Order: sequence, then C-alpha cells, then structure tokens
Amino acid sequence: MGEPRGIFCSAQGCVGDVIIEQRLVESKEPASHVPLACSAQYCAFPVDGNVLCLWNTKDPSYQPLTLRGHHEPITAVAFGNTVSPLLICSASQDYVIMWSLDECRQKVLQGLSPRGVIMGTLLGQVLCLRLSPDDRTVAVCAGNKILMLDIESRSILAELEGHQGHVTAAEFCPWQTHIIISVSEDRSFKVWDHHVGSLIYNSPVLTAFPLLSLLIDAKSRQLVTGCANGQLWIFSLVEGHHYRCVTRVSLKKKSESFSRRVESRLCSLPEESQRPCTHGLEKGEEVEASLPVLGLAPCDLSAIVSAPCVWGLSSETTSCLWIGSSAGLFIFNLANFELEAVLHYRDFRSLSIHVAGSCAVMSKANDDKAICLLTSLFGRKIVMLEIRVAALVRSQQGHDAGRHLSVLPRTCVGPTSPLCFTTAKESKTPPAPQRQSAGRSTVKDQPLVFHTKVRSSGYASALHITMFSPKANTKKRGDHSSRRRDGPRCKEYPLESSPPTKLYKQRVLAHGPAAAHCVQYSGDGQWLACGLANHLLLVFRADLSGTPTVFSGHDGAVSTVCWSHDSRWLLSASQDGTLRLWSLRRAELALCVGKDVFSKPVRSAQFYYVDTFVLLSSGPELQLLKYHIDTCKDEIQRYKQKSRCKRVFRLPTTGRTEITSLSAVNDFYSYLVLTAGRNRTLEVFDLNAGRSAAMTVEVHSRPVHQICQNKGSSFTTQQHEAYNLFATTASGDGIKLWDLRTLRSERRFEGHPNHGYPCGIAFSPCGRYVASGAEDRHAYMYDLGSSTFSHRLAGHKDTVTSVAFSPAAPQRACPETQEEASFGRDFSVLLREGRLPIGNHYWAQCLLSMNWCSTLSEVVYTY
Repeated sequence: MGEPRGIFCSAQGCVGDVIIEQRLVESKEPASHVPLACSAQYCAFPVDGNVLCLWNTKDPSYQPLTLRGHHEPITAVAFGNTVSPLLICSASQDYVIMWSLDECRQKVLQGLSPRGVIMGTLLGQVLCLRLSPDDRTVAVCAGNKILMLDIESRSILAELEGHQGHVTAAEFCPWQTHIIISVSEDRSFKVWDHHVGSLIYNSPVLTAFPLLSLLIDAKSRQLVTGCANGQLWIFSLVEGHHYRCVTRVSLKKKSESFSRRVESRLCSLPEESQRPCTHGLEKGEEVEASLPVLGLAPCDLSAIVSAPCVWGLSSETTSCLWIGSSAGLFIFNLANFELEAVLHYRDFRSLSIHVAGSCAVMSKANDDKAICLLTSLFGRKIVMLEIRVAALVRSQQGHDAGRHLSVLPRTCVGPTSPLCFTTAKESKTPPAPQRQSAGRSTVKDQPLVFHTKVRSSGYASALHITMFSPKANTKKRGDHSSRRRDGPRCKEYPLESSPPTKLYKQRVLAHGPAAAHCVQYSGDGQWLACGLANHLLLVFRADLSGTPTVFSGHDGAVSTVCWSHDSRWLLSASQDGTLRLWSLRRAELALCVGKDVFSKPVRSAQFYYVDTFVLLSSGPELQLLKYHIDTCKDEIQRYKQKSRCKRVFRLPTTGRTEITSLSAVNDFYSYLVLTAGRNRTLEVFDLNAGRSAAMTVEVHSRPVHQICQNKGSSFTTQQHEAYNLFATTASGDGIKLWDLRTLRSERRFEGHPNHGYPCGIAFSPCGRYVASGAEDRHAYMYDLGSSTFSHRLAGHKDTVTSVAFSPAAPQRACPETQEEASFGRDFSVLLREGRLPIGNHYWAQCLLSMNWCSTLSEVVYTY
C-alpha cells in the first residue's frame, strides 16, 4: 500500500478573506461517506480505505501522519478529550484500535511504524465512536448495540441494547458523565446510564428519516439531533423537564429566510459597501441540493455577536453550533433558533468540493478560525478548509441596524417635532370649579329659570338645617388599599420574585358566549380592565372583589383597552370602528371618536407620551391624536360635549402595509414607536424626527399579532438596557425576544401550542419572565434565560387569549403582591401568585387569565 497521493497546500482558494482551502488529498477509494474527525490540533480521516491519515491544523507544513493497522475499511474515527496524552480511536469490522498520537509521532521520528492498542475484534459494523470526558471509557456503536469498553483493561463494561436500527451517533453528558445518549436509524433517541447498564428514557419516533448526528450543549442544557431530510430536533435536558421537545427546525426554510433577510440588508447598504467577492456560479448553474445534517459541532461567537447583559442574555451564555450539510455550513444560534451565517460551497468557485458527502467542523473558544474537513459526494477528494468566522458572520449581518436606537431618549425634542404640538384652546380652558364643603357653602341670589323677571320663591336664602355631619376621621376598609399604595410600605419591587404556580381564586364574569379579548392592569395596580366580545368593558378591583364597573356603549367587540398613566382614564377600541375614552371616577363616557374620523378600522390604540397623546394605528397609518377632556361638573350643561380631540400627525408605514400591532412606552417620555406589518415586517418610528428609524423583515413566519415591550412599572427599577427589550408573537411561530438597539432576535420561546388563535403575551414587572396564553387551556411562563417554559399553569376550560401582570396590587393576606392576569375564551379570570419571603413579609406574584366557554364566564385567583 503506497503513500496517499496528491496532498498539498493550496493558496488559490482564498476568497474574500472568508475561506481558505489549505489541504487536498485524493484517495484511491470513493470518499463519499468516509468518517471524519477534528480536534484542536489534528484532523483525521481514512484514505485508500484502511489507512488513517492525520493533518496538523496549526502548521500545514507538517507532513501527514499515516497509521496502519486495519485490514478492512475504517468506518468510525474519534478523538479523545484530554490534551496529554491525545488519543484517537478508529474502528472497522475487524478491529477497534486506540492510538496515542504522541507515541505515534515519536515512532515515526525514530523511523519505526507506529502501532496502536487493539480494544476489540470482530464487533460488527461500527458507525460511531465516542470517548468519555476523562478518556477512560469508549462507547462503540456496533450495529444496534452500544458497547462500553474500558480503555485500561480493554474489557466490556456494559452492553446497551434497545435500538431497532443501526446506532449512528452517541454523546456523553458533560455534567453527568454516567449518562450517554444515542440516536439511531430507528428515528429515536435513548438515554442510558452506562454505569448500571439501564435505559433511562426512550423517545418516540421523531421523523420519517434516519437520525444522523447528535450534540449535547452544556450551556443551554439542550440535546440537538439532525436527520437526513434537514430537520433539527432540540430537546431540553434540564432536570424536571423530562426531555421535552423545545422546537423543531427546518434547515431549508431557515436558509431561505436567512437569504431573504441578508438580501434586504445588503440592499440598504450604500453603494460603496459591497459584499465580499465569492466567485460564485452563474445564475443558471445553480443546482438544488438536499440539506442532510451530516455533522454538528459547538461554535463560539461571544466575541462577534453581542447580546444585552440582562437576566442571562449575555454573549457568554449564548450557545451556537456548526451544522455541516452536503450543500454548505451553517452557524445556528440555540437561543433564538436562527441562523447567524451561511456558507454555501457553490458560492466559492475555487473550492475543490461543491457537494459534500461527509463533514466535520472544529472551532476553539475565542478563536476567529474554524477548521472544516470535507469529502466529495461524487468523487474521491478530501479537503481541509480554514474559515474566518468573524469575516463570515459580519459580512452577512446588518449594517449598524438599530445601533442608535434606544427607548430612553438621548436628545431633546426638536422644534419641528410632532411631540411639540399643543392646542391654542387648551391654555384658555378655565379651571374646573372647586366644590366647597356643605357647611361653608352659600347659595347666591340667582334665578332658577332662564330669564330675570321671575324670582325664585324661598330658595334665595341659605339653608339652616344640617342634613348630616361627615365623619372625616373614621377608618374605612376601602381606604386601606389607598393608604398602602401611597404610604411608606409601598417599597421597591423585588427583582428576584418567583413566578406564579398555584391556583388561588376564581370568579364568574358573565353568563353567555362572549369571549374576552383583552385585559390590562392600571399603572397603580388597583384596577383591572377587561374587554369582552359582548360589547362591554368591565373594570374590577385588582383582587377581584366587589362588583365590577360596567362601561357600555360600543356596538362591537372590545378589541383594545389601555389605562392612562395616572389611572384616571380608560381607553377602548372596538370592532365598531370607534375609539372611546372613559372616566373611571365617574364611570361614564368622556370622549367618543367616531369611525368617520378614521379611514380604516383602529386595530391598536394607547395613551402615549405620558398621557399627552393617543397613539393608534388605522390601516397602514400611524396616527397621533391630541385630546382634551372637559372635567367641568355643570349638571345643567353636561349634555354639551366639550371634550375634543384633533389629529396632529400621521405617518404611513414603508410600503403602506397594514399595521397589525403597535407598542410604545407611556410611563416616561420616549420617542420610539414599534409597529408590526401584515407583510411580516417590524418597523421602528422616531416621532421626534417624524420618520421611520429602522425596519427588519421576516420577523415571523406569520404576521405579528402582538408587540410587548418590557416597560417595568412605577414600583420597579431595572437596568436601563433592559428597557430596550421587547417581544413579538405570531400564531404558529412562538415568541421572539428582541433587542431594540440591534433589532436582533436574542431568544425564542417555544413550547406553548398556538397555531390558530392569537394568544397574548406579557412581561413581568421585574423583567425576568414572559407569560403567554395557549390553545391547550394553559398559561405558560418563560424565564428570559431559557428557551423553554418554566411553568405550565392550568385552570381554564378553553384557549387562554390574554395575559397581564400587575405592577403591585395589594392583597388581603400579603403586604405587597405582584399579579399576572390571563384571560381566555371561557370567560374565566384566574389569578395566580408565587411568594418569596423577604424579612417578615411576603411578596406575591399573581396570574390572572381568561378563556372561552359557551355557558358562563368565571375568574380564578391563584397563588
């Protein structure tokens, strides 16, 4: 057997400082599906069938190291995990051999033939080898069995049987070394305890195609497996999650969506900014290729991709991985389940391989370079590529996308800004008359008719009879909540509060088929507003006690409710096309804006700029209304409508697409407004400048039905970076967490079923949790540091449509509370609370939810 032919270092593959083809070898035997392995210093692969060849990745001038000992073709190769001694194991149908590379290199320098240690003979067709983290045990995947071999004694420690097909990959759990997980051609994965030789978990059949690759990520505690049709399955390995499926990803769909986003970003760049030359194929030469997941490897992007350092969303805790396929390499983010970069082999004409049969990738932490080993699917070539990761990622990222944006204003309001608008009549409005006490009031000598010829009979003099004496100092039960809210006991909200878990209270809302569409707590946490499909708007006390206040007047389902900053006014939008502003104190309508004012129905409306404006969306337009509420209490002329509003600014979206949701901060002065369009775009408007500030496309696979910002509350103080976080949700596409400064999706939350009905989401006041409704009659709680749900809250009878947190609602048994409300389609409202002891007090966190039922509505209060 001669030496391998054609090994050389090529400098012709340098393309745009992204990829370099360093080495190339052509084997005598077909190299379509030969096993490959990469370590920090070496790359290993079989040539000519049974010869193991190793390349030095640090110094290409080193001569390849060839190891001989197999008589049959090598079918599996794996490196050890320790640096000294560095081990490599190879397997064929005749032998499983362990090699010490330090000893082999010394033998070669002495002119001797290196020899390995035979671990086993005639074990069958071995498709995968994996060494334990301490390099004391090797897992040999032979047929449908896994043999655990002791490296020192070369004995079989355990034999794991249970798969119905060939085992294609296996991995040791990094934090529980006695656990090993395997995938097989039977399309399932199994979790084993190899110390006792028992099966811990057996998954159902996942797909119709064989599972080919496997990776365990220690940062996110997730299991990732890929199959032959380009599907990625991600499972949670967190204790108590019971190996639940986090999400399933189609590599082809992700690649197509990523390409569209990159094209839109490149179109927005100036002409002098060009994409690095790729010497790609001509347009007519492109060939459709499948995307089987041939290999998975960890990828460190902490020095390249930035993330907000709040609640575990830092670059150090964000995990990425390499996905090797027949058509290219992909960098996949395990936090947001999006592609960070794509490298198609066909885009680089100088590469020797454009369609791969096998793939192995290795990149070290804090290293800009990655090594990729490829074999040709239709030939005998094997190449080693050096990839500049930073150049690859930055060439496909947005150009200064949203870098200048922040919810917190950085400049003063401009003189031409729409936010400077004030009405001339507003300054001339006389102050409301002050009511005098009954004991000091005097009745003026004025007629009670509308002329001066007839004097009043007997009513001109002041009354001398005392009707009642008010008790000003009596303690009332109803004043207890107000004193608690304004008194010294209302302290800073605890940021380390726990999420709600237990059911506490339930209450019937209505008897009849009327779904609840929206719910919101007032800013002081004292009131809860619910918009129903039966045209009514209900306002409850935060603890659901007492009789709710009913606001009627809409002719259609109430789709939006919003409280003013001072909690005195309530804004509602309805499907009848009207916008109504209600007075909470007087329980009556204060202002009605008819549908003749808007060209399109109002989909979203809210108070804005600390109650200075009403912000709304009508069709493709964003509109600002300046309003004035007449607080005069003249009972004779109360029929005259003195409250008024005026449209002061309107701004269309890019492309004039319909706005499906909007969000803006009202608790403090902010210039930015977030909108989502029917064409699945997300656009940020700067109302200080009166223009669009940034836009991103392909936000979700479906139109966004809600944007939710992390606004905190008046009882909390978060890091200033945290206020730039916001979440979007769309039916069938989960929840995405975004950073406004970069307009990047930082994390994706999956696990709650939401395929057809628009289920709402909400941030907790502490900013640590996101709650969501779902179609399985549950409310789900997500921690910002994890992509899967932490709690699943039951109690409803149908789809949970809306959720809301209270900033700080007093409760009978708790000095301070945090409440979350979730409403659904059974008209039930559930309150949940989770308590965290602080000194001698308890802080409670309550969940309130509502859903659909055909017979009655009820409220449930939980703790």
